[in-house]
Amino acid sequence: MNRIDERRRRLIGAAAMGLAFAEFGITETATAASSEANQGAAIAMGALNSLGAPKQIEAGVLNVGYAELGPAKGPPVILLHGWPYDIQTYADVAPVLASRGHRVIVPYLRGYGTTRFLSGDTTRNAQQSAIASDIIALMDALGIERATIGGCDWGARTANIVAALWPERCKAMVSVSGYLIGNPLVGEVPLPPKAELPWWYQYYFATERGRAGYEKYTRDFARLIWQLASPQWKFDDPTFERSAGAFDNPDHVAIVIHNYRWRLGLAEGETQYDALEQRLAKAPMITVPTITLEGDANGAPHAEPGAYARMFSGKYEHRLISGGIGHNLPQEAPEAFARAITDVSAT
Repeated sequence: MNRIDERRRRLIGAAAMGLAFAEFGITETATAASSEANQGAAIAMGALNSLGAPKQIEAGVLNVGYAELGPAKGPPVILLHGWPYDIQTYADVAPVLASRGHRVIVPYLRGYGTTRFLSGDTTRNAQQSAIASDIIALMDALGIERATIGGCDWGARTANIVAALWPERCKAMVSVSGYLIGNPLVGEVPLPPKAELPWWYQYYFATERGRAGYEKYTRDFARLIWQLASPQWKFDDPTFERSAGAFDNPDHVAIVIHNYRWRLGLAEGETQYDALEQRLAKAPMITVPTITLEGDANGAPHAEPGAYARMFSGKYEHRLISGGIGHNLPQEAPEAFARAITDVSAT
């Protein structure tokens, strides 16, 4: 308790800033907007939808499963998925970027797909800095010094962290829903009831019933989140099932539950990440060129772009993607996401 109190005093300023991001309903005007009605014929949903068989490589504490497309010497792009999604989020994005000359890497995060811990003794930790450290380890293993990084959901948060803590490794960034770096101290502060309601699953996961329920009904739970987060996305069963197999990972439930409990301060992280978390709790500015994206029908909790625009001190643009686009923006609007990667990489 003393340790937590000490951190609270030291980081109270940053916590207040983080709370501002968590308060939904902020109505400042976005920096820029782009309307692309359902992408037209640029990329028909599911038209490409092939990442091939995953490769495997040892990186840090993991044996990482990943898709790789494009020329080996092309400018690197790393695309990061979230929960409850997987690398198929980029099934239509990655081939387009590869066709434009990029070396595209799409890894399964820890707890997903064919990614495995190298040791059974490793803590199944899903705090934000641990996941970001996985990406640095993967880049080292693949010999990638610097890459453009794009992400959605957990992947956007991870991209934010890499850009903030290791800007020398991040050439540029595309982030769905903006600035997502968290602070568990902020999670202790209650929000107004309407702002709390969309986070119902986090409170469910905080209970043993929630852990058991997610383990028993993983696919049903994921499908429900897909529907709530993207209410206008008419995905079919084959599309869902292509991703659902990634949740059969033996560590998936442990990783998901730890992630959300850690965010609420209900689960400890690992001391080896304390220094990184202290830096993140101060809400560091992101200096690399960035494009943030938001769908016009995102049903998941998200801040208004005006709430986070000031957190990007480099070249920055925000684009609103119209046409009923929800939370899983790269899969719902692949051409818009691919164009953002292409544009920000050129800066």
